[in-house]
Amino acid sequence: MKTVGLIVEYNPFHNGHYYHIEAAKEATNADAVVCVMSGYFLQRGEPALLPRRNRTMMALQGGADLVVELPYIFSSQHASWFAQGAISILDHLGVDTICFGSEHGEITPFLKLVDFLETQNQPYNEYIKAFSKQGYSYPKAASLAFSKLEPDKDWPDLSQPNNILGYHYIRAVNDLNSSMTPATIKRAKAHYHDQQLSGYSIASATSIRRSLIEQHQSPDSIREAVPFSTYQSLSHFFKYEGSFYNWEQYFEFLQSKTLTLSSAFLSEIYEAEEGLHHRFQSMIKTHTTFHSFMEALKTKRYTWTRLQRFAVQVLTGTLKSEATEAIQSKHADHIRILGMNQTGQAYLNLIKKHMELPVFSTLPKHKTPQQQLDEKAAMAYYIPLTPEDRKIKWKQEYEQPPIILD
Repeated sequence: MKTVGLIVEYNPFHNGHYYHIEAAKEATNADAVVCVMSGYFLQRGEPALLPRRNRTMMALQGGADLVVELPYIFSSQHASWFAQGAISILDHLGVDTICFGSEHGEITPFLKLVDFLETQNQPYNEYIKAFSKQGYSYPKAASLAFSKLEPDKDWPDLSQPNNILGYHYIRAVNDLNSSMTPATIKRAKAHYHDQQLSGYSIASATSIRRSLIEQHQSPDSIREAVPFSTYQSLSHFFKYEGSFYNWEQYFEFLQSKTLTLSSAFLSEIYEAEEGLHHRFQSMIKTHTTFHSFMEALKTKRYTWTRLQRFAVQVLTGTLKSEATEAIQSKHADHIRILGMNQTGQAYLNLIKKHMELPVFSTLPKHKTPQQQLDEKAAMAYYIPLTPEDRKIKWKQEYEQPPIILD
């Protein structure tokens, strides 16, 4: 059975994701689509709009055959660790091809770019350090460093978010000595950071989230940008929950936790670097919303995404020592199945006896270092709920089986 692997967040699943699945299957002649999906907290340091289970159902209804979880320690990280964790899972699942969406849209230039930066690793890192000392954020410093190397104009632009991820996916394939073949699909119409919904049926997830959260609009406002199954799921969730998960719901908990921890303890939280915890603690007491806090906190060096990632680590209470232990192997230490259809079940049965990593459907009693952090992330995600609702959700974390879509 030929497989194609996708690394996803589906926050939420929209028409562009449906296009990606269909295009990836066609380009690779795959019989099955295997998705590694982030759980409760995402790569840009955000809580997912909807719980993991809702998004798994969207994925299966949208064409995925098997959905597994990207552990928290990788899902809430910068591009290189995010890629390392996801690629390691696809590799252990025996996936043939990794297919990612990109602004560039051609794989050969990516391969040339990776080879080029391998040979230019030392000057590239030196340029990054030099630009970082000038006060630039890491992404901006890396982009400026890349330009200093005078790359071929036909190579992918590493200031573009999906090109950056694609580059790191290929790097991870090489680092892990994986036999997977990289492939890419050009992103259709909407760009990753587009803030406004366009008139097209494909819109960015950013614009969809902005409509639902910042503009407080109902799912009817994004009806044309998502498959009908996603629209139904969003509408049902909105009807019964009243809103989607977002940072404003967590702010009072983040504020309370930050102000009641000692500065010394806060410095031990993962991602606390260069005195960031001091700035975080001194400024959070004067704000009443997460958005106003972030606006005041961000600088040329500290990007919004960088700050959100630290906020996630504070919320979950993830210590540097815990994170170091969880990622010391540089790959996932387990595979958790979130959902599958009959094709996905057939593929899983085919490869199970050859898999080296343990496979789980729920959190076990005796947890690996990565599962311990997954548990903390699940606990933190449901903090805004009432005590009774939290109790139900936390119990489901240990008892609810994967989704089986007939």
